[in-house]
Amino acid sequence: MKLFFRLLRAVLGPVLLLKERLTHPSGIKRVYAEQGRVDLLCRQLALYQFKTCPFCIKVRQEMRRLSLKIELRDAQHNTENRDALLAQGGSAKVPCLRITAADGSVTWMYESKDIIAYLRQQFGRK
Repeated sequence: MKLFFRLLRAVLGPVLLLKERLTHPSGIKRVYAEQGRVDLLCRQLALYQFKTCPFCIKVRQEMRRLSLKIELRDAQHNTENRDALLAQGGSAKVPCLRITAADGSVTWMYESKDIIAYLRQQFGRK
């Protein structure tokens, strides 16, 4: 059974990445100062993800749509990132957005729907 899913991922992974590249949305345009403020806020965020995960692709597409420069952390091939996700976030599930507040507290957000809603609320057009 594991072999079947491994083979399925090997076949579908490149197809999903190609689709992501071909359907690359154009980002929103902000004035220089506003984009600088957004970039500064994005430094407090990190997305733990698998490159070929459909839900991670969905979140990355929304990040592009909103012109967000959020650090991407590979939790599939990087054991340090996977261990941090499990130890600090509580689950190795992806996508997961790590949000560091101004006071240093950290929130781990797991569902792609919730992550996208959060990004739209924080960085979407008002």
